[in-house]
Amino acid sequence: MRADRVFAYGAAAGLIADLLLGDPRRGHPVAAFGRAAGAVERVLWRDHRGWGALHTAVCVGGAVGLGVVAEHVVRPSRTASVALTAAATWAVVGGTSLVREARVIGRALDAGDIEAARERLPHLCGRDPQSLDADGIARAVVESVAENTSDAVVGALVWGAVAGVPGLLGFRAVNTLDAMVGHKSPRYRRFGWASARLDDLAGWPGARLTAVLAAGSGDSPRGAVRAWREDAHRHPSPNAGPVEASFAGALGVRLGGTLSYAGRVEHRPVLHRQGRAVATYDIERAVRLSRRVGLLALGAGVAVRAVVKGRRA
Repeated sequence: MRADRVFAYGAAAGLIADLLLGDPRRGHPVAAFGRAAGAVERVLWRDHRGWGALHTAVCVGGAVGLGVVAEHVVRPSRTASVALTAAATWAVVGGTSLVREARVIGRALDAGDIEAARERLPHLCGRDPQSLDADGIARAVVESVAENTSDAVVGALVWGAVAGVPGLLGFRAVNTLDAMVGHKSPRYRRFGWASARLDDLAGWPGARLTAVLAAGSGDSPRGAVRAWREDAHRHPSPNAGPVEASFAGALGVRLGGTLSYAGRVEHRPVLHRQGRAVATYDIERAVRLSRRVGLLALGAGVAVRAVVKGRRA
């Protein structure tokens, strides 16, 4: 079986498994990687960029190496190759968990239970929930759905299409490390620098594809393109900017503005200023858009894999 078909069947099966099963409550492979990366950090941590780069290389290299070995072992069997791709896709894609968390918060807001929504918000993003009213929580959820559609679904499929199972595992390793050490706290300002920069590079193609697909499948393609062109570059993240701006335009809402992380207030630029304020019902609209983008990304990934296979032939 050709490599492009292995990826197509395996990735589709993995997305179906994610849709039906979601993330396991115990023993998630990403959580296991996080524990391993934490153990490596305890050995290597120094307040120095070089040691942080070594930590990144060891952790990401280990994940990619595991993927290379696994692919080599199953290569003689077409069925095993598809099964491995499916398992890897299911392990690294988090679309269903993203949707579930967003909908739980949306239902709490619909019921007028803002305290329940505040309690649940940290499962989805790192905002300070106590500083947010109902509309602020809804905006935070829509922004998180947009960004995580790229990080948890599209980016993984892009790298899986380019590099197979090693690409799937490597991308999730990079993204997980960035969440662990890529922020600008005193402990990680230097040590996490390499992880943050590598995440920017690895996320670049998936973020642009997410923005394109959101624009093409949203309610307002013209608004999405306009918001992306005019506002994305104002966002402090080179990858979250295009994704959130495109989602904002596609949904016809305003994103960005003042937010609080761990007691630190940030004043981010408004994305799609022409849009209206986010309402609770926009959470479900964002979820449906995320689902459409994920399905379209699978098709794009299959096409990319066919091109990559054709060039190698």
